[in-house]
Amino acid sequence: MIDKTKIIDTVCERLEKLRLGHYIDLKTYKRNRTVIIVKIDEKKLLVIEDGYFKDRFLIKSDKLKQLLKTLLKKEFPRSKKIRLYVMGKFVDEEALNTIRKII
Repeated sequence: MIDKTKIIDTVCERLEKLRLGHYIDLKTYKRNRTVIIVKIDEKKLLVIEDGYFKDRFLIKSDKLKQLLKTLLKKEFPRSKKIRLYVMGKFVDEEALNTIRKII
């Protein structure tokens, strides 16, 4: 679990090392809301919001920090810590239906 104040920098660092087609999964402590970031290529990212709101964003990698800042305010408003999972190859149905214990 990573502190909310450091999550944006941590995500950017992990995305640099991430292989193409793989993704990062951000979840609340209770694991009931999620933000998925898929690395499509070096310049494009797919961001999937699944929590209070459900939306998809196809953005350039330089716009990620601003988008994450707004998504964190919407999806994780009272969270102090955020779970970060570095996942494998992105398959749409599997990624959104990953079953983890909900607290």
